[in-house]
Amino acid sequence: MLLKTITDLIESIAPLSYQETYDNAGLIIGSKEKDIEKAIICLDVTEEVLNEAIDKQCQLIISHHPLIFKGFKKLNGKNATERMIVKTIQHDIAIYAAHTNLDNVEQGVNTMLAEKLQLKNPRILQPKRSLFRKLICFCPTAHAETVRKALFEAGAGQIGNYDSCSFNTAGEGSFRASENANPFVGKINQLHYENEIRIETIFPAYLETKILKALFVNHPYEEVAYDIYALENETSTIGSGMIGEIEEKDEISFLQFVKAATNTKSIRHTALQGKPIKKVALCGGSGSFLIKDAIAAGADIFITGDIKYHDFFEAENNIIIADIGHYESEQFTKELLYSIITKKFPNFAVLISEKNTNPIHYL
Repeated sequence: MLLKTITDLIESIAPLSYQETYDNAGLIIGSKEKDIEKAIICLDVTEEVLNEAIDKQCQLIISHHPLIFKGFKKLNGKNATERMIVKTIQHDIAIYAAHTNLDNVEQGVNTMLAEKLQLKNPRILQPKRSLFRKLICFCPTAHAETVRKALFEAGAGQIGNYDSCSFNTAGEGSFRASENANPFVGKINQLHYENEIRIETIFPAYLETKILKALFVNHPYEEVAYDIYALENETSTIGSGMIGEIEEKDEISFLQFVKAATNTKSIRHTALQGKPIKKVALCGGSGSFLIKDAIAAGADIFITGDIKYHDFFEAENNIIIADIGHYESEQFTKELLYSIITKKFPNFAVLISEKNTNPIHYL
């Protein structure tokens, strides 16, 4: 199938607009028009993984972490990244990354970790704002249903677990067509009144072009009257980290369970509180920026990776901070990407890399 078919599927779940500003998610190397017969999934693109892809005749590597984070002025093979870029192009292998965009969606990286740790009622820990817009348009009553349907099919009207959401108000519109107009109703140079419906709905900001195209194609008027407003609302299904509940466990038992579930060799943590664990916050990867959010949400423990020495002081005896490792907290992303692709394309050849790309070893 075309590479674009695979990337469109991933981006329908984790749109690239949801990635953080520092990130470089998306198609790193290759053309979306390339034919793909086999793909391999990994957490990191390493030389071992690239050789594995070549040996297994894969035309696409789907990675969680992008191979390229910053620009290059020269490709001289002086480091692993440069060597892999050259070798990838030589072997005509495409590389795609689903990184913080996959972290920031409800059914993404943190949900996988939450499932492994058996969290109940998992929800976003730090919801994002300003990701949606409101569209208001005015349409002749007889055409309102057609316009609404087109907007919904283009992606408007989704609120949480509900779709086709809109508010509709009947009213009367007025306009006068000039000599250069081609009015759908009314006459040139005559003031006209028309029974209309005011349609209000919301849409993700990244879909604006698609939404407006649907509006213009399906609206009968030559000049479509519409307004778009930026919304400051929190979006409960998009954001950083996750929080949920577990069946009550003592601290040591729960930490031992986490260690076994993530197959980590060591857990670095703050002082135990002598209290049972009921509410758990987590973040795959580097989550120290969420410590205050976890405390504010009443979590008994916050599980993540890459905690620095001074970050541990932020616990202030209000929470246990547990660092299980960056790789360990994100390793299940490979299963997530595999599930996304095989559920939609069960006959497509997709493999999970057999290489452990964790650069950290424990003595």
